[in-house]
Amino acid sequence: MRAELEGMWSGIHDVWADNLEQAFREIRLIVKKYPYIGFDTEFPGVVAMPIGEFRSMGEYQYQILRCNVDLLKMIQLGLTFFDERGHPKATYQFNFRFNIKEDMFAQDSIDLLVNSGLAFDRHAEEGIDPFEFAQLLITSGVVLCEGVHWLCFHAGYDFGYLLKLLTEQKIPENETQFFERLKIYFPTIYDIKYLMKSCKSLKGGLQEVADQLHLTRIGPQHTAGSDSLLTGAAFFKMREMFFEDNIDASKYSGHLFAIGSANDHSPPATA
Repeated sequence: MRAELEGMWSGIHDVWADNLEQAFREIRLIVKKYPYIGFDTEFPGVVAMPIGEFRSMGEYQYQILRCNVDLLKMIQLGLTFFDERGHPKATYQFNFRFNIKEDMFAQDSIDLLVNSGLAFDRHAEEGIDPFEFAQLLITSGVVLCEGVHWLCFHAGYDFGYLLKLLTEQKIPENETQFFERLKIYFPTIYDIKYLMKSCKSLKGGLQEVADQLHLTRIGPQHTAGSDSLLTGAAFFKMREMFFEDNIDASKYSGHLFAIGSANDHSPPATA
């Protein structure tokens, strides 16, 4: 992948509160020619579990997602912009306001992010206000647009956090409402983990899949910018190798791995 980036990809741009508006000025122009977006977030783990009876394991998984997204804050978000042939233009890594002295988190998740290089003192002092980010994102041409394709990996939580920001509301009470809202803001989504159901030789998490596809990571693992770049690259390599460069949107778009009716082949769950 490194050779493919030469002369075109401008690198991973770290975005904080002081350069947020400049980043979106660039994004408004870039997305017109690079409408495929590799997407990843970093968030502070899982701290709560729902209690009760659930119709299926899919519904149970959604309720875990819901209660944690409602309680917690996103820490970092990565967007990498690709053209229709899979050539990347730029990666933006948005660093949000997060204070480990005040905000809720799971310790193992914070330890992982610290080991990946996140500087939480800087997040507390220079981090982006999530509502300012949401206002700029709404008018950027990146969301609410049929022609923009979102590329992700096992992204229920990622989209949960982003929907919470965009709507300034808690995420919907059930999966059906969640997917209805998701479709409005993100009309076209391809979740690599869902696509892997049709790629029997691919297994594991993002790094394992990238290794199987012979892709080279740029930047530290478990950082949103690097993960968004690798996610997008994996999508295009999978499209070429397993789908003859043509993925059927009616079959694959809009589905997220582990939640939603497309994943529901499991018995009821109790917690």
